[in-house]
Amino acid sequence: MSEEITYRDAGVDIDAGIEAVRRMKESVRATYTDSVLTDVGSFGGMFKLNGGFTDPVLVSSIDGVGTKVKVAVAMQKHDTIGKDLVNHCVNDILVQGARPLFFLDYFAAGKLDPIVASEVVRGAADACKEVGCVLIGGETAEMPGVYMEGEYDLAGSIVGVVERDKIIDGSNVVAGDMAVGIASSGLHTNGYSLARHVLLDVAGYKLDQYIPEIGKVLGDELLEPHRCYFNSVWQILNEYEVHAMAHITGGGFYDNLPRVLPADCQITLERRSWVAPPIFQFIQDTGNIPDPEMYRTFNMGVGMVLIVARHRAVEIAQMLEELGERAWIIGEVRKGGREVAVL
Repeated sequence: MSEEITYRDAGVDIDAGIEAVRRMKESVRATYTDSVLTDVGSFGGMFKLNGGFTDPVLVSSIDGVGTKVKVAVAMQKHDTIGKDLVNHCVNDILVQGARPLFFLDYFAAGKLDPIVASEVVRGAADACKEVGCVLIGGETAEMPGVYMEGEYDLAGSIVGVVERDKIIDGSNVVAGDMAVGIASSGLHTNGYSLARHVLLDVAGYKLDQYIPEIGKVLGDELLEPHRCYFNSVWQILNEYEVHAMAHITGGGFYDNLPRVLPADCQITLERRSWVAPPIFQFIQDTGNIPDPEMYRTFNMGVGMVLIVARHRAVEIAQMLEELGERAWIIGEVRKGGREVAVL
């Protein structure tokens, strides 16, 4: 008679999953509002859309944090990567004028460590609370053979709401509008495969190494959380008309700005008009990376771009500064065919 085999023998520990959920509950419940109709552990999260809307439109998005998780694993620092994920998704729906309602996360590992999983989710919950978003559900998966032990992946989806007549879709952009850039906190969640290849594989730097050119330990700089622009930009939207917004993520300026431009407009950016964190120049110099590749891979110090009427640009930039952001007028919309030029 053959020996009995359990799920744990195959590499999946159900008890570890239960323990992970137990550790997450407090963080998750801390994001709940009266709109949440289910508790942690329900098969589906239920959210009641309260009154006060005339013609509400739901806006959704899904994303991950890419190979930034490799840095978190190597540094054994897991309390900010969930924040990266939430902030990225919040910014993505903000560009269409949406306020976040609820968020769901997906955490997958080769071997589930309840402490690591709970740290990741706690970071996500903290980011949700900062913008009034509910962490309504998620999934924790253990998949030996798909991920190496010690590795994990992270993804999330968000749902927000905007009044139909307040949707920002770029249709009001005209030649003569100005681009207001808001500073990033670093790489955010994009370009890490190139950054890791250049800095770690080619140049041989170590994540725990202090780098004078950036004034930080390299791993700490690479784990700087993705900045969330909701609280400041939401106040701008309540005061001013914004014609378009672009979250500068994968694809950089060249791929993201055309997504919000009318077919007959292009945008010219003046590189000297803003100050980028030194990590970008350090990566470029170390890897001898050409400018076009940098501006298509990284945010280059500008995490969000607002396109606004020329006569409002200065006061909007000033208000953003008063709200705690660093902001610059970085470019101008002209007649063209959705091209982006960085001068």
